[in-house]
Amino acid sequence: MALASLPALAALPTVPSQSATEAAPAVGAGGLLQAGLGMAVVLGLIFLCAWLARRFGLQRFGGGHVVKVVSSSSVGQRERVVVVEVGATWLVLGVTPSQINTLHTLPAQAVPGSAPAAPAAAVFKPLDLFAQKLRESLTGKPRPAP
Repeated sequence: MALASLPALAALPTVPSQSATEAAPAVGAGGLLQAGLGMAVVLGLIFLCAWLARRFGLQRFGGGHVVKVVSSSSVGQRERVVVVEVGATWLVLGVTPSQINTLHTLPAQAVPGSAPAAPAAAVFKPLDLFAQKLRESLTGKPRPAP
């Protein structure tokens, strides 16, 4: 019976089989090096764009420059004193994660970096006063002066 089925098997179409020696091409060290360098270039571009955005600030094109941050200083871990210029007025704001309080208003002045240098004690004293005011507004009780 096996001899009788031989002509039938010969008439069937055959599909070439892949041998074990014809495996998928392996990724070499050159391919890994090229992929690693490409990833490093992309990450470098991301960090460069982030640095440029932080250095020069993100400006909205076509928008008016009505509000401008003049200065900012950290008072606590998440609290800041920010001086914002709105028109011809400076607003001194106490900023916390949950609220923003107006601490003081001033007429707009020249930026301290462009004016003649003042003594260091005169520059830091108002900042210390505002820091104290912010602490008082957050805690509700005055802190003794040093």
